[in-house]
Amino acid sequence: MSALRIAGVRKRFGAQEVLKGIDLEVDSGEFLVLVGPSGCGKSTLLNIIAGLEAPGEGTVEIGSRLVNDVEPKDRDIAMVFQSYALYPTMTVRQNITFGMECRNVPKRAQDEAVERVSRLLQIDQLLHRKPSQLSGGQRQRVAMGRALVRDPTLFLFDEPLSNLDAKLRVEMRLEIKQLHRRIGATIVYVTHDQIEAMTMATRIAVMHQGEVQQFADPETIYNRPANLFVARFMGAPPMNCVSARVVSAGDGLAAVIGAGRPDAIQLPLSREAEAGAGAFKDRAVVLGIRPECIAEEDRRFGADERGSIAVEAPVEMTEPTGAETIVLMRLGGEQLLGRVSPDVRLPVGGNARFAVDARKLCLFDPATERLIA
Repeated sequence: MSALRIAGVRKRFGAQEVLKGIDLEVDSGEFLVLVGPSGCGKSTLLNIIAGLEAPGEGTVEIGSRLVNDVEPKDRDIAMVFQSYALYPTMTVRQNITFGMECRNVPKRAQDEAVERVSRLLQIDQLLHRKPSQLSGGQRQRVAMGRALVRDPTLFLFDEPLSNLDAKLRVEMRLEIKQLHRRIGATIVYVTHDQIEAMTMATRIAVMHQGEVQQFADPETIYNRPANLFVARFMGAPPMNCVSARVVSAGDGLAAVIGAGRPDAIQLPLSREAEAGAGAFKDRAVVLGIRPECIAEEDRRFGADERGSIAVEAPVEMTEPTGAETIVLMRLGGEQLLGRVSPDVRLPVGGNARFAVDARKLCLFDPATERLIA
């Protein structure tokens, strides 16, 4: 059953069209993340779902009910804001129950809801405090608690973790994900952080310039990006995207980086990739490869000749991160990033040997920037 259906939604602010025909359908219990750079339209779309903005065109249905002309308070939604939006003069309990007081919910039902939600969010010992006496993470839990007592059809989260420090963001990310699993709620979550999107979502809508570039599960978006924008935006570090050429190689096809150069690198395409790349034989393409697919020489990817390919490349820079080392190298005249184990020592300014996972190459059409293989 669909908890949310968005069809043909457009929105203008003056002469600028910020949403250009959005179509999305979210099933009950899903965790949808809207992700994209600042100004891509994700918060505007969330506000239209909430009823804080009206669409210029298109329809919004929540729980099979058309809500275009329904007031926000009557849409059966609950929203968690970036700024927490807590009343400073009220206690935690009063902040959580304020909405229920406005709806004349009986006192006993309020107490039961507060007890249930405060235990779920581990803030039951903080109910007598005021927001000024809480940490950032505790304030965010209170804001979530105020939403959870509503038990709505749809939860809307508008960049709720962006005001927290890095360590607390990781902790709250895990808590929100665990909370979703426990209560089975339908969540629409807005963020510009692609790590949040990848780790939390059941499906992701990647947005850019008012359009959905790809709508799929995290694994598909990461391994089969629909276009160059998604390839470069999703991933940290992002996918390497370099010029290449499709050529014949034995009984198959290969992608050549630096064709015509003495240091050219030839990477055989998988049988699956060959099916899409056939039309681009002897033509230029953009080759995409994730940094983790370029590793130390003794790493093995797959068991056949189309798996682990050995290459030699000059090392231009290394960046130790603790858990791994990011390597900037040059293959066929192109700069690429790789990932090696933290104990691997590489000669900066010298050559080193690497293994490349040729099974996970992506090829893009340089004209349309769409995925072709």
